[in-house]
Amino acid sequence: MDDPSLWTFALLALAGLFAGFVDAVVGGGGLVLLPALVIAFPGAAPVQVLGTNKLAGTCGTTVSSLTYYRRVRPDPRTFVPLMVVAFLGSALGAVAASHIPASAFDPLILVALVVVGAYVLLRPDLGEVTALRFSGHRHTAAAVLAGLAIGFYDGALGPGTGSFFVFTLVGLLGYSFLEASAKARIANWATNVAALLVFAAQGAVVWKIGLVVGACNLLGSYVGARTAVARGSRFVRVFFIVVVSAFIVRIGWDVVTSLGA
Repeated sequence: MDDPSLWTFALLALAGLFAGFVDAVVGGGGLVLLPALVIAFPGAAPVQVLGTNKLAGTCGTTVSSLTYYRRVRPDPRTFVPLMVVAFLGSALGAVAASHIPASAFDPLILVALVVVGAYVLLRPDLGEVTALRFSGHRHTAAAVLAGLAIGFYDGALGPGTGSFFVFTLVGLLGYSFLEASAKARIANWATNVAALLVFAAQGAVVWKIGLVVGACNLLGSYVGARTAVARGSRFVRVFFIVVVSAFIVRIGWDVVTSLGA
């Protein structure tokens, strides 16, 4: 990556700020930041874009995870195994990232987002309060399987990971949106760190750009986490629907244009 102009840096800083806010509330900041990095550095290798995005994302999820943990106090019996397995899955996904074209994921992500958005929209009471659907080992097993699958996806590509974590914790396990967001941030922090370690070992991280954008992402994440905690599950649910709808439009456009190319 070449050194960007001051104007490009400013745009990336704004993208990092907004991505941090979105990511802290419902996840999916990568769907904001990754396109911004691709536009800013059209000649960069995909693995460089992914690695630099992970650095920025790690900055943001670190502060949002701490904010959620201090204010929501999520149950460690769920988030610890979820976090550990998600870390392993993300490391495996990051190793595979250089061999998987991003275009292969777009149709799958689009279908998943449409299903997720429709399910949440058609069930207005979903995620208002925590009503766990499993207990004991079944609960842990469901969390672990979800963590492994979503963690692998995050390491391999990443956009929308937090949203998938939130939906799984709400729709499958039965948490409220606020508590799901808290656990999702902690799990997403683990996946970001795992992928960042792999990308850094490959020399794929552009540290100067990633740290500048990461500082803005951190600020956005702090504001987003505090806003979500203050406004509660209803706000998170509405924001989730809005963000998922926007992602469907953007990825849908990418799929349509790629088919017409």
